[in-house]
Amino acid sequence: MFTRRTLAVTLAAVAATAGLVGCSSDDDSPERRCATNGGIVECAPEQRSAAPKIAGDLLAGGRYDVAQARGQVVVLNFWGSWCAPCRAEADDLEATHQATKAAGVSFLGINVQDSKDKAIAFEQGRVSYPSLFDPASRLALALDIPPNTIPATVVLDREGRVATVIRAAVKQDGLQPIVERIAAEQPASGSR
Repeated sequence: MFTRRTLAVTLAAVAATAGLVGCSSDDDSPERRCATNGGIVECAPEQRSAAPKIAGDLLAGGRYDVAQARGQVVVLNFWGSWCAPCRAEADDLEATHQATKAAGVSFLGINVQDSKDKAIAFEQGRVSYPSLFDPASRLALALDIPPNTIPATVVLDREGRVATVIRAAVKQDGLQPIVERIAAEQPASGSR
């Protein structure tokens, strides 16, 4: 026999399931179009979609727009000073940055859900590349990176398309080969 409470719980479960089905039916999501292996989504050039506009205020002052880096591979790393895995991956990100910058690769951190003072203190002595300050996580959400999946790293190809999404902390030995492979790709004819 159903009580009001049981009925309410059942209806809530049905609504939640319907919501999940609705969210997962996006045929244009990278997870549906591209190869997924161990939390890493890699898209072949013909499967890639253009990244949304990624611009904002830098932690160190001034503004930055990723469109300025067109023609380079851009590695975007979403992080927060409150995030222990972000601290753990910082050295690997910096090492990959140093190892690949001569190949036309630029790195950009995107600080989310943080205070500016804590974010600036976190960066000092850890990384040499700039970071955008995005406390509301708008840029993360625009790239389909939910706040509960930080750290996350997105690699854009030379045409500004999403090539790889990693929803976990990275190590240099895993990230660098991905970045080097994307940097070695030839741009599509007529682009740039």
